[in-house]
Amino acid sequence: MTSPARSLRVAYLAAGAGGMYCGSCMRDNRVAATLITQGRDVMLMPLYTPLRTDERDVSMQRVYYGGINAFLQQKLALFRHTPWFVDRLLDAPSLLRGVGKLAAKTDAKDLGALTVSVLQGRDGLQRKELKKLIVGLRGLKPDCVVLPNLMFAGVARDLKNALNVPVLCTLAGEDIFLDALPDPYRTNVDDLITEHAAAIDAFISPTQYFSRLCIERFKLDPGRVRHVPMGISIDDCDIASPGDGPVVIGYLARASPEKGLAILCNAFARVRDAGHDCRLRVAGYVEPADRAYYEQAQASISQAGHGEHVQFCGELDRKGKMDFLRSLHVLSVPAVYHEAKGFYVLEAMACGVPVVQPDIGSFRELVEPAQAGLLYDPTVEGALEESLISLIENKQLRAKMGQAGTRAVRERHTDQHMADGVWAIIEEVC
Repeated sequence: MTSPARSLRVAYLAAGAGGMYCGSCMRDNRVAATLITQGRDVMLMPLYTPLRTDERDVSMQRVYYGGINAFLQQKLALFRHTPWFVDRLLDAPSLLRGVGKLAAKTDAKDLGALTVSVLQGRDGLQRKELKKLIVGLRGLKPDCVVLPNLMFAGVARDLKNALNVPVLCTLAGEDIFLDALPDPYRTNVDDLITEHAAAIDAFISPTQYFSRLCIERFKLDPGRVRHVPMGISIDDCDIASPGDGPVVIGYLARASPEKGLAILCNAFARVRDAGHDCRLRVAGYVEPADRAYYEQAQASISQAGHGEHVQFCGELDRKGKMDFLRSLHVLSVPAVYHEAKGFYVLEAMACGVPVVQPDIGSFRELVEPAQAGLLYDPTVEGALEESLISLIENKQLRAKMGQAGTRAVRERHTDQHMADGVWAIIEEVC
């Protein structure tokens, strides 16, 4: 009599971001949590730091490639030879949660050198961390390993050789970090990713836009790049009900130049100067390096005479985020870089909030098919203000787009859709 086949066991690696909510690690946590709920054998393993998510964290306690150890091994030869029990002390979650503040103070050259070294795998200065990861994975006996991003491509071949299992990799919007690295590190990193990506069996991309970018930039095999649309949990995404008062425009993202907070503040001031009675609500994490930018945005809006019509809400937990979205008539995050994901767009759509986004990066494929908002040309002066005014003046259009967005998320962008897509790729590769 044949015994029943054992279900696939998956080691799903996720890179933490210190004390910051990170879209990539929140996505990884959501995928793992949904697969676990479906009865799949998935182990979510944090790298660098513990994960911080506004939903239930399903990751393991043990952190591999602990950020403090990785940094010290890069800088000081002594820490490349310390006993593993000493390393475990430096991998304490309480210490690692502060790594984000350390990274904010770290010179870009040091981050570049560290990124190159990790990509070198067993030839890099973090080879001891790689050995510990291999030992940990051997004990778990996975049928495949999913890497969190291309900056870990350098460990793929060693994991395959040691574990004899396929290795997959999530594409996670690495380009914004890599583009900030100074040369020669940026060029070195791109070359190393191209070299080591050949050992990866499949890549999981959150958007078609980012699939195309990675295929072109890193010379990935197009046949190995699979697109799984992003998904979110919709259990608590109630429909917005902001009332019939002045139109409330919302910003929900990291408060940074890349996300375009100051651009939205300036556009809001011009919309009000044109005679439109509206309000602005701003929410999101402020990195220490962006504190001056954030305070300048606050000062500018006050100097323009509109400070009393703007509310800066700071960082929000899950409940606070849902309450925030339900208070909006419109959401706009005028990012200046080509966004690979854009979870805040899906969250707004799920709550029936139409969006106004620049026509770059992933926004077209999220917004246009759903008819869930307006896209504007960021190179045209005044285009953002015109789009905002179009929705401010047309309540019926807002309602129509809000309903279309909610429908699109439920039909194509739930966490169940995302988890099913990821699992189909895992089964195919295994």
